[in-house]
Amino acid sequence: MRLFIHKLTHWEYWPFQVLYIPIYFLWAYYALRAKTIFFFNASNPTMKNGGFIMDSKKEIYNLIPQKYYPKTELIAEKTSFEEVLIAKEKGNIQFPFITKPDIGLRGSAVKKINSDAELKEYNNNANFDYLLQDLIPYPNEIGIFYVRFPNQEKGEITGIVAKEFLIVTGDGKSTIKELIKQNPRFEFQLTTLEKEYKDKLNEVLGKDKKLNLVPFGNHCRGSKFIDASYLISDKLTDVINEMCLQIDGFYFGRMDLMFNTIEELEQGKKFQVVEINGAASEPTHIYDPKHSLFFAWKELARHITYMYQISVENHKNGFPYLSHKAGMQEYRLHLAQNKKLNHF
Repeated sequence: MRLFIHKLTHWEYWPFQVLYIPIYFLWAYYALRAKTIFFFNASNPTMKNGGFIMDSKKEIYNLIPQKYYPKTELIAEKTSFEEVLIAKEKGNIQFPFITKPDIGLRGSAVKKINSDAELKEYNNNANFDYLLQDLIPYPNEIGIFYVRFPNQEKGEITGIVAKEFLIVTGDGKSTIKELIKQNPRFEFQLTTLEKEYKDKLNEVLGKDKKLNLVPFGNHCRGSKFIDASYLISDKLTDVINEMCLQIDGFYFGRMDLMFNTIEELEQGKKFQVVEINGAASEPTHIYDPKHSLFFAWKELARHITYMYQISVENHKNGFPYLSHKAGMQEYRLHLAQNKKLNHF
């Protein structure tokens, strides 16, 4: 009941379908103007479905110059474990590394792999294509929302989110599980963490010792999102533009980056792309607990308007919208993929 009340009184935890109720009306308005609900397809013409649904992470990585992202190998569904090991060796991917679905869902089935045994278990359970990916060796993560209209030579950063990982700090007396229960944000993840860490959660963490239980910044997996839009600067915008202009057909979306220091990032040094999301991207700085629900709705509306306007311009330049039949088929595939990931 305590967690239920916390979730009820903190809108950042509300279900997606509830949070977006006012936005559905705006979407319907733009769909009427475009004469299709699938106008998003033209927002990023080189990404499948504009990066809205059923978009392959590996295909998006292939659009990005290799120097900007970690070594990544695609593993097809039903690949034997022996072939997975061969792919790992071929890609020179070292433990520990990350596994994640090629077509993802809000951090579902993303896991840090420390051994052959863990990799074998993941491969046995994965009924979807997935990626092996090197850990990025930088301590900080942000999400940068980027918007560029087709007639512009330079885009803009419209929001930045910083991420605090699910890290517990020991007091020398409490178990890891007890430390998790001290923070409602962390306790929401307890069931998932118990499946992953099992008896380790009953260990006492040494005084002032820190343990990162989820080493990637995902709100649905316990990370705290902080609005860091104050970091937007001409220097940072130039760095992001330099990269994004090398990504053919990319106009709208959020890139998650890991970096060493903000000063080095502004110089284009010591950072890598975790992933780039297209038309389905949220301006995730809205999830900062300091923001009101009305702020969130305003930012969501602002960014969906950008996506609609970019899609219309690209459509005028010859890029088609999805037909209704093709769009509904993609949506059915999307629901089936979500079902797989939710039951992983």
